[in-house]
Amino acid sequence: MTLQDRREVTFLVLAGIFLGTMGMLNILGLTRFLHLGSIGSFPIIVAVGALPYPVTFLCTDLISEIWGERRASQVVWVGLMLNGWIVLVLWLGGILPGLDGFGGMAGLPADPQAEGVPVFFEVRRLAFGAVGASMAAYMAAQFTDVRLFHFWKRLSNGKALWLRNNGSTLISQIVDTSAVVLISHYAAHVLPIRPDEPVLPQLGVFIASGYVFKLVAALADTLPFYWLVGWLRGYLEVPGDGAELADAPPPGV
Repeated sequence: MTLQDRREVTFLVLAGIFLGTMGMLNILGLTRFLHLGSIGSFPIIVAVGALPYPVTFLCTDLISEIWGERRASQVVWVGLMLNGWIVLVLWLGGILPGLDGFGGMAGLPADPQAEGVPVFFEVRRLAFGAVGASMAAYMAAQFTDVRLFHFWKRLSNGKALWLRNNGSTLISQIVDTSAVVLISHYAAHVLPIRPDEPVLPQLGVFIASGYVFKLVAALADTLPFYWLVGWLRGYLEVPGDGAELADAPPPGV
């Protein structure tokens, strides 16, 4: 395999993991909430769609580090289009007539949880809520991550790899988690909120739980990030500490 092939295949693998994870978390999204334990009396409650989400930031950080800000931004834009594609397929799947007797412009079920209604419509309802919330949060968080990554990189003159990896992710995750929870509740009404209790403390628990999970995941990926950057620089022959493929001469030159 030539050097150019290695560079292209590696980029496709990272972009594929990023985009596949985005598609998976938008469909699974809010279909189940997990109780991952407690910190004292504080419960850690995370939507199943959030489990693979930290991987997306690892992928964009690796692409940012090796290929540069422009390629990372391109992947983020493609991810946004993927969200739109998921919405389109789910919408078509609901309006087209089905063998189960549901579908068609006049045949949508009024209550997705009514007896006899296909599971698809409940998944569709939750996915619409998850995708709607994640599209707004996604744009804010992913572009914040990419911009901050390169801000810290310029500020440290390409040094302090841990700073741009963790600094960009931890700040962008605040944006992402807050936006997803607030939009999911106030715009889509898909969070399991207990109606007999105050709403804001419950939303605070969702935001804090999600952020704690992502904080731990971001800190845990620091060593793998260092190792992957070092290995990729050797495997893809990226010269210099902090250099990007955009600055490297073409193979054979």
